[in-house]
Formats: sequence, structure tokens, C-alpha cells
Amino acid sequence: MEKHEERSYDPASQKMIKKAIDEDIKIVWDRYDAQKPQCGFGELGICCRICNMGPCRIDPFGEGTEEGVCGASKDTIVARNLVRMIASGAAAHSDHGRDIAHTLLMAAKGEAHDYHLKATDKLARTARIYGIDTKGKLTEKIGEELGEKCLSEFGQQHGELRLIGLAPKKRQEIWRKLGIVPRGIDREIVEIMHRTHMGVDNDYKNIINHGMRAALGDGWGGSMIATELSDILFGAPEPIRATVNLGVLKEDYVNIVVHGHEPTLSDVVTEAVKDPELLSLAKKYGAKGINLAGMCCTANEILMRHGIPSAGNFLQQELAILTGAVELMMVDVQCIMPALSSAANCFHTKLVTTSPKCKFPGVEHIELKEEKALEIAKNIIRLGVENYKKRVKERVSIPKEIKGLVAGFTTENVFRILGGKYRFTVRPLNDAIISGRLRGAAGVVGCCNPNIRHDWAHVSMVKELLKNDVLVVQTGCSAIACAKEGLLTPESAFEYAGAGLREVCEAVGIPPVLHVGSCVDNSRILLILSAVVAEGGLGEDISDLPVAGAAPEWMSEKAISIGFYFVASGVYTIFGTPHPVLGSPNVTNYITNELENIVGGKFAFEEDPIKAAHMMIKHIDLKRKALKLGPAIHQHKKTPALKT
Repeated sequence: MEKHEERSYDPASQKMIKKAIDEDIKIVWDRYDAQKPQCGFGELGICCRICNMGPCRIDPFGEGTEEGVCGASKDTIVARNLVRMIASGAAAHSDHGRDIAHTLLMAAKGEAHDYHLKATDKLARTARIYGIDTKGKLTEKIGEELGEKCLSEFGQQHGELRLIGLAPKKRQEIWRKLGIVPRGIDREIVEIMHRTHMGVDNDYKNIINHGMRAALGDGWGGSMIATELSDILFGAPEPIRATVNLGVLKEDYVNIVVHGHEPTLSDVVTEAVKDPELLSLAKKYGAKGINLAGMCCTANEILMRHGIPSAGNFLQQELAILTGAVELMMVDVQCIMPALSSAANCFHTKLVTTSPKCKFPGVEHIELKEEKALEIAKNIIRLGVENYKKRVKERVSIPKEIKGLVAGFTTENVFRILGGKYRFTVRPLNDAIISGRLRGAAGVVGCCNPNIRHDWAHVSMVKELLKNDVLVVQTGCSAIACAKEGLLTPESAFEYAGAGLREVCEAVGIPPVLHVGSCVDNSRILLILSAVVAEGGLGEDISDLPVAGAAPEWMSEKAISIGFYFVASGVYTIFGTPHPVLGSPNVTNYITNELENIVGGKFAFEEDPIKAAHMMIKHIDLKRKALKLGPAIHQHKKTPALKT
């Protein structure tokens, strides 16, 4: 296998990686190779840089020092490092939610005229969850009160987050008994930083338990606020067909790529690219028009709501620039490689940052101001259009790979799809699991990482799950990976799904893999699981359900927070490569074994995606057995391929 093939499973990415090798342009895989061998102490989690008496490291073989200068054991050091990752990940996703709540409030007050409260039915439902009386009130007044209520939860000092009440009652009781119900989103993150300061918490279990509290503040707080308010502000997604991979870039068009995670500006950009003046200017410079594409989770946001094509996931951000066809890449926050500016300098691509939280030395910064969002969006698009004339046609090389997909699934429309127009319910899903037509369900989410072949683990795991009648729900980069393989279309059920899953997909008209959004939208999965419990017949808690989760190519600290709020919610969760905890057998055992008896969920680590899929299937089967359900009906039958 050639080097470019070893680095990525995706053919379009392979072509761009080969181009980088041929032109001696350093990209993410080269930087990864240059770091080898990576710090073994860091991989095991047994290095500590928290105070200036260090840095300290623990000998993993027990032949040298077994404690830091202050006396911190390997258990303490590993637990501290792990929950600090939770703090960072929870802060990132929750800050996203804060920004959405701020924009909603501005729109409701009439201070941001380019935004509107589009999903008024969801606005009313969410307002009632927050105890807001909606009777006789104008939409804007309800939106203002909801925005204030949501923002108050970030700094709340006592009580409970309101959305915690959407979890099953038994789950809430478990959290209250353990004392891990989040009081305020920011409070729990700050307390992590305090607990892990030199000379504070030394009990690794106590440290990790508070880490779960902060993670729950992300999943059932900041991230859920981001998802619910984004639907209200930008419109609730509906199933929509779109396209994915680098082939969505167009040779004769001005190509604008939006990259990052927050939809506040990118949603407005979808309108800005339709501006007649900008389209006329593009044609003046010889382009046929303006082509907008997304990258990473910003891609998922505008894909779900507008059908804007996705150019790729995390490891494809440099590869998009390598096509030589991107006039402008607009970035906001999270998962944006600092090396993008170097890649852009190798071509004509203009890089523009838009968030005060994310600036690059020497890169143009045009900051989003919500009160004039459309004007700012048009100014950015204009820069891209004017840059078209600098394109070097001889350097343009756009891979032809492109796939169709269906995205736009949400908690609400899944109810409607399954139950019909007049029967808002997940009953058919429960019945399919109870009868054995569906073995169970799995959430496969998370990032890409150069430490494993790009996309390969996501695709391999999901195919194995589908073959074994497991319905798959996806978000983020994982969803993009499987979309590029063609797994997110209804037709793919005939080729990849087991007979039982295929029957369900045919009956309902859904793909075997449901794309429910960006990585903050993992909160949709929590609500779907809670709804399945509430519907009845599958236990009293999320931990009773025949479901599992996985992040086979995880990379960011956000993935750690996501993993912990799923485990704390009762979900068995597999990560492809281990957390940096293996230096402490006690911490490793706690999160991969003991936690199951405490919160109903636990972690497992397995790099082989096929083995990991079968670990998930085994867990699903054990849950079926505990519920006294029979085996999947079509468990041993081979699914015939679709004839063409």
C-alpha cells in the first residue's frame, strides 16, 4: 500500500495527499510522523505540569519514582489530567451554547435584524420546559425570556440545570444520589480547575465523579442548549438530500468553504452567496457562480438546514486547499488547524477568521457582529469572489469523488417519521427492538485522527453494525466519513443492512445510518434515548436499553467530555485509542469496570473497529437478555445485495 493510501481510506483524500507528497507540501500526516516517537509518559497520562515544582513523571514500570514532588500518586495525576480534558471539552461545547443563546436574545430584542425566531413551535415547547408562561405572549417576548433563562444557567450557583428534567426519572435519581447533578454549567468547569490545582483533591474517584458532573453540564446543559436554540433560531432541520466529499468543489465557480463549529455566521452566509450583486461580480471575473461548501461541524450545521454540500471532515481541511480551487476559507472556532495559514500560503486561497476567540498571526480577521451579520457575510464573500482572478488554473486538481446522502434527522422528526403525521411517537422503534427486527442501536460519533487510517475505523465499524441489524445514529466527522462511503442513503440498506434492519428501513423510508447533526447535537441522541425509555417496554432507564456508543477515531478534548456524559447517562462507550489513563491501573479499572455499577455505563478501548463493533453487539445482546427479549430475528441470515 502506498503512503497516501495508508494515510486515508477515502479515495478523494488519497489523491490530495499524493499531491502534497509530490509537491513537498507538509500536511497533518507529515507533522504527525515528525512527532514520533510521541511522549510515552503523556500517552499513559502520568506526567504532571500543574505546579512549578515539576514537571513530574511517574515510572510506569515501578522501578523509579512512584509519586510527584508534592506526593501525588499516579492515580491522582492521571485523574487530574483526565478531568482537565473534560473541563476543556465541556467549556468548548458549552461556550458554543452560550453564543447561540446570546444571538437568540439579540434577535428576540430586535437588535440582530438578520436573525429570526423560525421554529416558533419549538420555541414554545422549550419555553415551557423552562417554566415560562407563553399564554398571550408575543413570540419575541417568549424568545427574550428563554434567552435570559438559558444564559442564567451558565453562571447558576445552585439548584439544577432545567434540561436535566428531560432524562428518565430513574436516571435523575441516580445522579442526585451520587451528587453529580450539575448546578451551573460554568460552575462545574471552574470546580474542576480548582479541584485539580496543586494540593486539593487527591482521591481519584472523587475527581472523576466531579468530572462526570461537569460533563453532564455539557451534554444536558451547554450542548443541549446549543442544539435546541439553534433549531429555534435557524430552523429545525428536516430530512434533506445533499452531497459530500471534495468533489463538491466546482472548477468553474468561486468556491467558498466555511469551517468550524458555530452556525451563527455560516447560516447567514447561505443567504449572502445568493446576492445578485456578488453573483454578477463572480461572472464578471469569469466564474459561472458562487459555490458554497462546508467543512467539519459548520458543514453539518448548514447541511442539516440548507442542504449545503460538505467538502469533508477534520483531516480534509488542508486537502480542500490543496485542490487549488478554494478562493476563500472562512473559519470560526474549534478543530481549526493552525497550519491552515501555511497551506493557504501555498495557493491563492484566502483565509479569514471571524471569532474573537480564534485569530491567526498574519491572517485577515473580520469579526462577526450579530447586529450586522448579513453585511459582514457579504463582505467576506466579496473577498472570495475577487480572489477568483488569482486562481492558477494549472494547479487546480479537484477529485471526482462525490456521494449523495440524507441528513437532517432530529428528535422531533424521528418521532414523526416513525409514528406518522397523526401519531407522534417512537413506538415503532421500540416494537422493532422488542420483536427482534432491530437488534439495537448504536451512536458512532467523534473526530478523525492521523494516528489511525483516516475514515477507515468509522466506516468499518458502521458496516459491521449494520450487517448485524444495529441501527446507527451519527454526528460530526464520523457522519461525514460514512456519508462519503454512501452509507447515509435509504438505498444503502439493501447493500449493507441485515435483513431485519433492512425491513425497518424499507417500511419507514429511512437510511440505516441517521445523521443527526454536528458534535454538539449528540444531545439529540440523549433525548431520543430518553424518549425510547418513556415509550415503554425497554426498561426504566437509559442503562437498560440495548444500545452502545463509540468514538473510533477520537481526537479532541470535546470527545472526552461527550464520552463521559454518555457513560454518566448509562451508555456503554468504546473509544478507539485509550484515554491517557493506562499509567494508572486503578483509574483505568474505575472508568472501564467499576463505573458500570455506579452510573450504569462504562468505557472500553479497542483500536480494531470490527472487534469494537462486536463488543458493542455483545453488550446489546446482554441488554436484550436482561430485558427478557429474544435474539434478533434475522441474526444468522445473510442479506442479499441490491441488484442493479
